[in-house]
Amino acid sequence: MLWPDATPFRDREGRPIRILAISDEPDQSLDSDATREGLGRIDLIIGAGDLQPEYLSFISDAFHAPLRYIRGNHDVGAAWAHSERALLPQPMPEATLITEAGLRIIGFSGSPIYNARGMQVSGLGMWGRVVIAWLRTMGVRPLLVVSHAPPRDVNDGHDRAHRGFHAFRWLVARLSPPLWLHGHTALVRRGIDDRSATHGTTLFYNCTGATLIELLPPDTPG
Repeated sequence: MLWPDATPFRDREGRPIRILAISDEPDQSLDSDATREGLGRIDLIIGAGDLQPEYLSFISDAFHAPLRYIRGNHDVGAAWAHSERALLPQPMPEATLITEAGLRIIGFSGSPIYNARGMQVSGLGMWGRVVIAWLRTMGVRPLLVVSHAPPRDVNDGHDRAHRGFHAFRWLVARLSPPLWLHGHTALVRRGIDDRSATHGTTLFYNCTGATLIELLPPDTPG
């Protein structure tokens, strides 16, 4: 897809920014050296939740690419203890603007509350994070947004655990991010094959498993 800002492509000689987005279900094909070689250069790995920190670290090391990730509702327990992941990549700070591969990124961990276990966030709690994110990103465009759960009625499910957040719809209307990556909602559960949805000028992409995304300079011929 075309990225509306030329800044990240300076000194890239027209080469796209190649993002490997992963979440929820480890893609076993990435264990293969042949598969990884076939994918070629990866500029950035994005994790959208529910993958173990050791796996995330392995993927980052295997592709020799920087990793940025948020946590899903199942990302709790012994594997996530501070002592266990002291030497592993750390998750993105919540609702905080970061820059990686020239892209400005902001992330939101967790899912809606459905059983009061795991990394779950109330609707009000997510509203608080979203408002903070909006204040922190005023005047900053374009943004790549990463969340575990999707917005309400965009790529979400019908059950309580997999409904999206209303607050995200509000944020989309104000930030108009070109790309929003998420996980949480398995494609088989949704009963459809299409991973993507468009709302306004934003492309929402369900990166359950693994997905390769290429961002092209804005002046790329159509």
